[in-house]
Amino acid sequence: MGHRARMRRGTLTMTALAVSLTATLTAGCTHHGRDDDRAPQQTPAPTAPSAPAPAPSDTAAGSPLAVKIDNVPAARPQTGLEAADVVYAEQVEGGLSRLMAVYATRLPKTVGPVRSARESDLELLRQFHRPTLAFSGAQHRLLPLIDRAPLRAESPDEAPAAYYRGTARAAPHNLYLHPARLLPSAPGEAALTTGFSYGPAPSGGTPTATRTVRYPAARFTFDWSAERHRWLVAMDGTPTVTTDGARVAPATVVVQYVKIRASRYHDVLGNRTPYTETVGSGKAQVLRDGRSFDASWSRPDATDGTTFTAADGGRMDFADGQVWVVFAPAP
Repeated sequence: MGHRARMRRGTLTMTALAVSLTATLTAGCTHHGRDDDRAPQQTPAPTAPSAPAPAPSDTAAGSPLAVKIDNVPAARPQTGLEAADVVYAEQVEGGLSRLMAVYATRLPKTVGPVRSARESDLELLRQFHRPTLAFSGAQHRLLPLIDRAPLRAESPDEAPAAYYRGTARAAPHNLYLHPARLLPSAPGEAALTTGFSYGPAPSGGTPTATRTVRYPAARFTFDWSAERHRWLVAMDGTPTVTTDGARVAPATVVVQYVKIRASRYHDVLGNRTPYTETVGSGKAQVLRDGRSFDASWSRPDATDGTTFTAADGGRMDFADGQVWVVFAPAP
């Protein structure tokens, strides 16, 4: 479906805009734009899963699923987050945070709440071969860029049967996705063309019990659990669990220092959307096995993955398991 048709359906009257904004403020987030008003508001939860649609012919079998996930307090606990291979955390309007979860080795039954895309997501996703991007919508001026990007865009406009509105929360924090209705099966590990390497930890490192990354209006804390041999995630001071009660616990956490600048786009309140630059190079800290390692990162081109180098110049390997990458502002 072209972006012109979607823009027509996304046009709001001033009265509807005021109602939407009031509901958003009540939900506890003052900086969401009209991008999420494009998602269906009254779609009921399906009673039985339908057969997955076959992937389009221009989508390779090795293409992962990337889902934009809401991360304000009203959206928690999230669903399906523990099944992601990689979780990227980015800063959005008002200093808040949003997640992008990438699925390749397994697809959970449900993922959400799903929220809107940002311009810098397109750069981040260039490392994958025509990935499927699941998102609730986008700022109307961004839609043509999404249409032209080398990815399979699957918002509720393109795939309404894949989404539904839950009844336990108010919109826009209740839009959920059935991944099996977008992909016939998990594409497998080969689809994770992130540039990451996995193996034993390098020598050295600093024993680390906890690490916190702060945005202006959000924070992520990772506490080492020797019993689980994982980093226990907390967001804004609250332990991160999924709707089935599972504690989110990645094996590796990367704090990647990047340039975060204002993009060309803004939300309905006039707040400029931050653009997270993930092409280039810089410093990083890698947390694994209860230790913190100074590292550097490099991604020369958008079609490249990101490689990490240890302080001694050797390859910085990650531990097997889920990886969280938190994009932090470069000093």
